Amino acid sequence: MKTWFITGGTPGGFGAAFADAALDHGDRVVLTARRPQELREWAERHGDRTLVLQLDVTDADQVRQAVATAERHFGGIDVLVNNAGRGWYGSIEGMDEAAVRQTFELNFFSVLTVTRAVLPGMRARRSGCIVNISSVAGLVGTLGFGFYTAAKHAVEGLTSVLRQEVEPLGIKVLAVEPGAFRTRAYAHFDGEPITETIEDYRPMLDAVRATMIEQDGKQPGDPIRGARAVVAAVNSEETPRRLVLGGPGYEAVTRELEATLADVRAREQVSRSVDHPATS
Repeated sequence: MKTWFITGGTPGGFGAAFADAALDHGDRVVLTARRPQELREWAERHGDRTLVLQLDVTDADQVRQAVATAERHFGGIDVLVNNAGRGWYGSIEGMDEAAVRQTFELNFFSVLTVTRAVLPGMRARRSGCIVNISSVAGLVGTLGFGFYTAAKHAVEGLTSVLRQEVEPLGIKVLAVEPGAFRTRAYAHFDGEPITETIEDYRPMLDAVRATMIEQDGKQPGDPIRGARAVVAAVNSEETPRRLVLGGPGYEAVTRELEATLADVRAREQVSRSVDHPATS
């Protein structure tokens, strides 16, 4: 029986879906959220196999306290799921500076903070798995979400190097890149008007906002199936390095990677020409 520590446990989101999938597998779950009262009924249904904790993942002290509480309660954390996050939209040039920093605090620095808090226990036991919920945007640039894209690319880089560092210590690391899933992620766009003042970008941002509102509730991805796929990956004998979730996401990622590889290979001669001449 594994103990999962999952951030971003808002009802109707991926965090709650991961928790349900882990419980269905017979495991125990620590589910964190900014508003834990929203999870009261959920916790009562599952009894002593669950622990709900209040957590703002951007507050380092709260993170350390929550991890310590979880470890005392269940004796350790076997699987960490860094799921908390959200995307703000705007142009690279014109997005409000405070929103830029908020994007990175939530989507990148909180991942680092929670991971650092959980790793000492995993290292001591020489076992564990860290699941970083990235996004298709972590591999494919998403118009209108430049800073969310940048933060998720940073998560991808962090995950890649972390995997190399902790694999000799018996700890597995998995990056998960969901596409568009039918969660509440798009619900806030209807009440979030465009505040950017650079008129040249307004048509692009108007189109982005309209698309998010139109797609809300119609996203192709099923979070329940997605969560079960992640639980299966964590429990597989060979945990994959990454897992892209959703058909359209898979198509976007493979198209991007194939185009990138073709672009790099087309300039192989230039790449090799800048090295010092080989010496005999």
